[in-house]
Amino acid sequence: MDPHQPNPRVSVVGDLGRTPGGGRILLITAAFVIVVAGMREAQSVLVPFLLSGFIAIIAAPALLFLRAYKVPSIIAIILVILAIASTGLLLGVLVGNAVDDFSTQLPTYQAKLKTLTNDGLTWLSGVGVPVPQEILSKLLDPAKAMSMAAQGLSSLGGLLTNTFLILLTVVFILLEASSFPAKLHRILDNPEQSFVHFDQFIENIKRYMAIKTGTSLLTGIIIYVWLLVVGVDYPVLWGVIAFFLNYVPNIGSIIAAIPALLLALIQLGPAGTAWAGLGYILANNLVGNVIEPRFMGKGLGLSSLVVFLSLVFWGWVLGSVGMFLSVPLTMTIKIALDSNDDTRWLAILLGPEIEDEPSTPGKGGLLKGWRLPYKPNNDE
Repeated sequence: MDPHQPNPRVSVVGDLGRTPGGGRILLITAAFVIVVAGMREAQSVLVPFLLSGFIAIIAAPALLFLRAYKVPSIIAIILVILAIASTGLLLGVLVGNAVDDFSTQLPTYQAKLKTLTNDGLTWLSGVGVPVPQEILSKLLDPAKAMSMAAQGLSSLGGLLTNTFLILLTVVFILLEASSFPAKLHRILDNPEQSFVHFDQFIENIKRYMAIKTGTSLLTGIIIYVWLLVVGVDYPVLWGVIAFFLNYVPNIGSIIAAIPALLLALIQLGPAGTAWAGLGYILANNLVGNVIEPRFMGKGLGLSSLVVFLSLVFWGWVLGSVGMFLSVPLTMTIKIALDSNDDTRWLAILLGPEIEDEPSTPGKGGLLKGWRLPYKPNNDE
């Protein structure tokens, strides 16, 4: 090399593009493993910031509404933060008392559930059904479900210690939101084209979070009113749990119903449990199958398999709060993939089941109607 010539600049992106297929996959996999391991180790720091981001997205429409009426930015942000803090404080007082009382009564509930389980197994044996009582009493232990519910409530309650940090981060995110587009405009090579994808990405996330928050709130209110009428203890607590777990489609409503139905079984017996279960069925079918699809559409959904895998993955990476954030995080990734033509096929794979088009050729079997996008290589 001529010492008088400057060293050529190394382009990481260019080198990655010229990496052979196997090496590129290996490099991407290694980077993914490193990022996931780092997130898992930093979950205590990462979780509050992720919550702050989603709270800021939910609060953005209210902020834009106030700005549309010429309210100064700083005053609008203060009003939004006061509304968030007041809502959180009210929920903390109502739910906190219920959680404390529920935790105090937990040993009594566990003992009653154990007795009910043993009575049920004895009855089955009496009518001639062969039941291995020792094995089933260990496998079918509803007391463990109540204990797990209490542990989950305690872990979620631990987030209250980070309330100030979360609210402070939300304030700075909302303050930065107005100047962030101008910064992107300065650093991007083709800002007009990039902003089309960026605006679509942000709008889809805001739309998803707004619709999901509204339907979750409606679900929580219906569950609260229904259980209050039926006579199940702590209806506010079960309504709040139904609100949060409604962010997890398909499985969340089932998880939210288990502790409330077990408590109804202890208090009201089988008939009361049936009435309480009917409320959960009606609420989740009305909201999940009628109202939400009408506003959400098919473009902002996930397949049942992806929902389950994201629940396991984000729960392992970020803990119990990661299970609550699993679907919003996965939806964010899906929306980001869908906003780019090169990665839209991945978003389709993550999405819900789609109906086969009549013109789509299929050879039957598992892959009937599927055609992966193929882009001819100019080098061939």
